[in-house]
Amino acid sequence: MKKILLAALLIIASTSSSFAHSITKEDVMKAQDAWAQGIVNISKAFIDKKDYEAVAKKHIEDLYAYGKTDVLFKPTLASDDQFRETFDEALSYFVGGVIKEDKGFAIKPWKAARFDGEQHIVTYNDYAVSMGNYFFTPADGGAEQKVEFTFGYIKDENGNLLINVHHSSLPFVPKK
Repeated sequence: MKKILLAALLIIASTSSSFAHSITKEDVMKAQDAWAQGIVNISKAFIDKKDYEAVAKKHIEDLYAYGKTDVLFKPTLASDDQFRETFDEALSYFVGGVIKEDKGFAIKPWKAARFDGEQHIVTYNDYAVSMGNYFFTPADGGAEQKVEFTFGYIKDENGNLLINVHHSSLPFVPKK
Protein backbone atom coordinates (compact mmCIF):
# COMPACT_ATOMS: atom_id res chain seq x y z
CA MET A 1 0.00 0.00 0.00
CA LYS A 2 2.84 2.39 0.86
CA LYS A 3 4.46 1.74 -2.54
CA ILE A 4 1.20 2.54 -4.34
CA LEU A 5 0.73 5.73 -2.31
CA LEU A 6 4.35 6.78 -2.96
CA ALA A 7 3.95 6.10 -6.69
CA ALA A 8 0.74 8.16 -6.78
CA LEU A 9 2.46 11.06 -5.01
CA LEU A 10 5.38 10.95 -7.45
CA ILE A 11 2.98 11.04 -10.40
CA ILE A 12 1.09 13.99 -8.91
CA ALA A 13 4.35 15.83 -8.16
CA SER A 14 5.72 15.32 -11.66
CA THR A 15 2.40 16.35 -13.21
CA SER A 16 2.20 19.43 -11.02
CA SER A 17 5.72 20.56 -11.90
CA SER A 18 4.98 20.00 -15.58
CA PHE A 19 1.85 22.14 -15.39
CA ALA A 20 3.72 24.82 -13.46
CA HIS A 21 5.59 25.50 -16.70
CA SER A 22 2.55 25.24 -18.96
CA ILE A 23 1.58 27.91 -21.45
CA THR A 24 -1.25 30.11 -20.19
CA LYS A 25 -3.79 32.14 -22.13
CA GLU A 26 -2.05 35.25 -20.80
CA ASP A 27 1.25 33.99 -22.28
CA VAL A 28 -0.45 33.62 -25.67
CA MET A 29 -1.96 37.10 -25.50
CA LYS A 30 1.43 38.57 -24.57
CA ALA A 31 3.04 36.75 -27.53
CA GLN A 32 0.31 38.08 -29.82
CA ASP A 33 0.90 41.64 -28.61
CA ALA A 34 4.62 41.18 -29.37
CA TRP A 35 3.80 39.86 -32.85
CA ALA A 36 1.44 42.76 -33.62
CA GLN A 37 3.97 45.30 -32.33
CA GLY A 38 6.65 43.61 -34.43
CA ILE A 39 4.65 44.19 -37.62
CA VAL A 40 4.23 47.87 -36.67
CA ASN A 41 7.96 48.12 -35.89
CA ILE A 42 8.88 46.74 -39.31
CA SER A 43 6.50 49.24 -40.94
CA LYS A 44 7.90 52.13 -38.90
CA ALA A 45 11.47 51.24 -39.85
CA PHE A 46 10.37 51.17 -43.51
CA ILE A 47 8.64 54.58 -43.23
CA ASP A 48 11.67 56.05 -41.41
CA LYS A 49 14.02 54.66 -44.11
CA LYS A 50 15.84 52.53 -41.53
CA ASP A 51 16.96 48.89 -41.85
CA TYR A 52 13.48 47.35 -41.90
CA GLU A 53 14.88 44.03 -43.10
CA ALA A 54 16.97 43.74 -39.91
CA VAL A 55 13.85 44.54 -37.85
CA ALA A 56 11.93 41.83 -39.76
CA LYS A 57 14.72 39.29 -39.22
CA LYS A 58 14.66 39.96 -35.48
CA HIS A 59 10.85 39.66 -35.50
CA ILE A 60 11.07 36.20 -37.09
CA GLU A 61 14.01 35.09 -34.91
CA ASP A 62 12.25 36.17 -31.70
CA LEU A 63 8.74 34.94 -32.48
CA TYR A 64 8.92 31.96 -34.88
CA ALA A 65 10.35 28.47 -34.32
CA TYR A 66 12.47 28.37 -37.51
CA GLY A 67 15.73 26.56 -36.72
CA LYS A 68 14.20 24.81 -33.71
CA THR A 69 11.42 22.78 -35.35
CA ASP A 70 9.39 22.74 -38.55
CA VAL A 71 7.11 25.73 -39.00
CA LEU A 72 3.82 25.63 -40.91
CA PHE A 73 3.29 29.17 -42.24
CA LYS A 74 0.49 30.01 -44.68
CA PRO A 75 0.49 33.81 -45.07
CA THR A 76 -2.59 35.88 -45.79
CA LEU A 77 -1.64 37.17 -49.23
CA ALA A 78 0.11 34.10 -50.65
CA SER A 79 -1.45 32.40 -53.64
CA ASP A 80 1.21 31.07 -56.04
CA ASP A 81 3.62 29.82 -53.38
CA GLN A 82 1.19 29.34 -50.51
CA PHE A 83 3.52 28.12 -47.75
CA ARG A 84 6.68 29.54 -46.15
CA GLU A 85 8.76 26.61 -44.93
CA THR A 86 12.03 28.45 -44.29
CA PHE A 87 13.23 31.55 -42.48
CA ASP A 88 14.13 33.22 -45.80
CA GLU A 89 10.67 32.50 -47.22
CA ALA A 90 9.04 34.02 -44.12
CA LEU A 91 11.30 37.07 -44.45
CA SER A 92 10.31 37.32 -48.11
CA TYR A 93 6.65 37.46 -47.15
CA PHE A 94 7.18 40.23 -44.60
CA VAL A 95 9.56 42.46 -46.59
CA GLY A 96 9.89 40.98 -50.10
CA GLY A 97 12.70 38.79 -51.34
CA VAL A 98 13.11 35.23 -52.58
CA ILE A 99 9.49 34.58 -53.60
CA LYS A 100 8.35 36.53 -56.65
CA GLU A 101 4.76 37.21 -55.50
CA ASP A 102 5.87 38.71 -52.17
CA LYS A 103 5.52 42.47 -52.02
CA GLY A 104 6.33 42.81 -48.32
CA PHE A 105 3.22 42.50 -46.17
CA ALA A 106 4.84 44.29 -43.21
CA ILE A 107 5.99 47.21 -45.34
CA LYS A 108 2.54 48.02 -46.71
CA PRO A 109 3.03 49.90 -44.25
CA TRP A 110 0.81 49.58 -41.15
CA LYS A 111 0.43 52.06 -38.30
CA ALA A 112 -1.38 49.61 -35.99
CA ALA A 113 -2.04 45.90 -35.60
CA ARG A 114 -4.17 44.21 -32.97
CA PHE A 115 -5.69 40.85 -32.11
CA ASP A 116 -9.43 40.73 -31.42
CA GLY A 117 -10.34 39.91 -27.84
CA GLU A 118 -12.98 37.41 -29.01
CA GLN A 119 -10.44 34.79 -30.05
CA HIS A 120 -10.31 31.19 -28.89
CA ILE A 121 -7.21 29.88 -27.12
CA VAL A 122 -6.56 26.24 -26.22
CA THR A 123 -3.56 25.38 -24.05
CA TYR A 124 -2.02 22.04 -23.19
CA ASN A 125 1.21 21.92 -21.21
CA ASP A 126 3.88 23.40 -23.48
CA TYR A 127 1.65 23.87 -26.54
CA ALA A 128 -1.11 26.35 -27.35
CA VAL A 129 -3.32 27.16 -30.32
CA SER A 130 -5.23 30.38 -30.87
CA MET A 131 -7.81 31.24 -33.51
CA GLY A 132 -9.65 34.44 -34.23
CA ASN A 133 -9.24 37.72 -36.07
CA TYR A 134 -6.56 40.33 -36.15
CA PHE A 135 -6.78 43.78 -37.63
CA PHE A 136 -4.28 46.01 -39.44
CA THR A 137 -4.61 49.77 -39.84
CA PRO A 138 -2.80 51.19 -42.89
CA ALA A 139 -0.30 53.98 -42.25
CA ASP A 140 -2.02 56.06 -44.95
CA GLY A 141 -5.22 56.16 -42.89
CA GLY A 142 -7.24 53.74 -44.98
CA ALA A 143 -9.82 51.31 -43.60
CA GLU A 144 -8.76 48.71 -41.06
CA GLN A 145 -8.13 45.27 -42.66
CA LYS A 146 -9.61 42.21 -40.92
CA VAL A 147 -7.69 38.93 -41.22
CA GLU A 148 -8.60 35.49 -39.85
CA PHE A 149 -5.81 33.54 -38.15
CA THR A 150 -4.75 30.34 -36.45
CA PHE A 151 -1.43 30.35 -34.57
CA GLY A 152 0.23 27.42 -32.82
CA TYR A 153 2.82 28.05 -30.10
CA ILE A 154 5.57 26.00 -28.50
CA LYS A 155 8.02 26.94 -25.76
CA ASP A 156 11.72 27.26 -26.43
CA GLU A 157 14.44 26.19 -23.99
CA ASN A 158 14.13 29.56 -22.20
CA GLY A 159 10.35 29.38 -21.81
CA ASN A 160 9.60 31.87 -24.61
CA LEU A 161 6.64 31.20 -26.89
CA LEU A 162 7.48 30.59 -30.53
CA ILE A 163 5.07 30.26 -33.44
CA ASN A 164 5.22 26.88 -35.17
CA VAL A 165 1.87 27.19 -36.97
CA HIS A 166 0.70 30.40 -38.64
CA HIS A 167 -2.27 30.34 -40.98
CA SER A 168 -4.07 33.51 -41.97
CA SER A 169 -6.56 34.42 -44.64
CA LEU A 170 -8.94 37.15 -45.66
CA PRO A 171 -12.55 36.63 -44.59
CA PHE A 172 -14.85 34.80 -47.00
CA VAL A 173 -17.03 37.11 -49.08
CA PRO A 174 -20.08 35.30 -50.49
CA LYS A 175 -21.06 35.94 -54.09
CA LYS A 176 -24.31 37.84 -54.46
